[in-house]
Amino acid sequence: MGRAHEVRAASMAKTAAMKSKLYSRYGKELYIAAKSGVPDPDMNLTLKRKIAEAKANQVPSDVIKRAIEKAKGNSNESYDSLRYEGIGPSGATIIIDCLTDNSNRTVAAMNSCFNKAHCKLGVKGSVSFNYDNLGVLSFNYEDEEKMLEELINNDVNVSDIEVEDGVMTVYTDPADLHKAQEVIEKMIPDIEFSVCAIKMLPHEYVKLEKAEDKEMWERLLRLLDDVEDVQEVFHNVSE
Repeated sequence: MGRAHEVRAASMAKTAAMKSKLYSRYGKELYIAAKSGVPDPDMNLTLKRKIAEAKANQVPSDVIKRAIEKAKGNSNESYDSLRYEGIGPSGATIIIDCLTDNSNRTVAAMNSCFNKAHCKLGVKGSVSFNYDNLGVLSFNYEDEEKMLEELINNDVNVSDIEVEDGVMTVYTDPADLHKAQEVIEKMIPDIEFSVCAIKMLPHEYVKLEKAEDKEMWERLLRLLDDVEDVQEVFHNVSE
């Protein structure tokens, strides 16, 4: 088997870990949406839209069902949304969104990650002013004019549309993400989204040139990836 087998095994393990993280994230978000009203998507618009978003991100039906069933039960779990902002080497910045049932545990974990990576945890607003909060949808499609017309006709606030190598990316007001998703799904039967989420996008990207800077940054990302409460990580470091 040798090296090729080891590489494939490592790749499969990494993919499984990414999927597990994604399912955990949507499990929490679906639970919160279901708990915020009636745990029935026909009577809870927030839940209905979160289910549609989860499906667009290839979250399995059983993960969705478990989260809703949990909300129907006697679980009294509650989660707080927390955002942390930080600064890394050579102009690198980062935003971490968390969902937690123990804020003391989460802040301790954030401090530990930044300290171990020799990066600086900032105060609220210290980084986010250099980012735009947008709904982002990416999928295979090329007719920019037709897409823009259809979205505008359905009262979707479109910030921008980009097409590259047959892949279209639509940027919307965050509040219009799910409306745009519904419009696109009606336009293009059996559409598959490579991205369907609300994201913080940096105004400018930086490239880390020094080996020690890259090592420090990669260490921070690895440490954050191991924190269960972390939902999303956004940063301005280019590949």
